[in-house]
Amino acid sequence: MKFLTTLLLLLLLSLTFSQPAQAAMCRTVNENKICILSIKRSAKYHWEYRASVSINGQKKPMEIYNCRRQTKIDRSGKTKRFEKNGAGELICRLLDQ
Repeated sequence: MKFLTTLLLLLLLSLTFSQPAQAAMCRTVNENKICILSIKRSAKYHWEYRASVSINGQKKPMEIYNCRRQTKIDRSGKTKRFEKNGAGELICRLLDQ
């Protein structure tokens, strides 16, 4: 009887705590579906974001988006300007307000 009571209590407690949502933030920009899959703001440089995005279902590797300079840095260290109506502009527009 104690075992059954303990089991029911554990089941009840596990149902009371909700799990964090894992939803991507998606927007359609110029017929391109851009989804922010994961994002983290830099603690030291609040205008920088480390983000992984997908464009039209194609997952891109994590890049550093600099909203001040309007540039992104890829894994190899190459710096590129934001593309017009691209993921960089979307990230900075949505999160840098």
